[in-house]
Amino acid sequence: MKRLNQVITPQVTRWIAVGVAFAGAGLVLIKVMAGVLAWPYALATLISGEICTILRFLVVDRWVFSHERPTLKRLWQYHVANALGFAIWWGAANLLKLAGVQYLVASVLAMFFSVGFSMFSNFWWIWRKPAPEGR
Repeated sequence: MKRLNQVITPQVTRWIAVGVAFAGAGLVLIKVMAGVLAWPYALATLISGEICTILRFLVVDRWVFSHERPTLKRLWQYHVANALGFAIWWGAANLLKLAGVQYLVASVLAMFFSVGFSMFSNFWWIWRKPAPEGR
């Protein structure tokens, strides 16, 4: 139990909550763009992903990692890290849809492919804690 508490910190819990909230927001955007407006699914997933990436950065930077103001450096790093996670998600979502999976289900399943990479890049690159002095 002690080890689990070391891994599932309040920061990790907030990060997961933000991810879940924006997963829902992304699905709503995809539903509106692809389902209601009849945009091509590839375009709807691309635009939805970009909107959610920028908004999620702002929430994660402030609420999860407690920065007073976002910086362009962290935004750039976050965007680079999310580009690969997004490419994984986008590719998987579109491949699953081509394989016959319903488009919203494909989007949800594809999220599982990119979460691990996103968590690693967020906690160990963009918002990593500086090494102690003298090392």
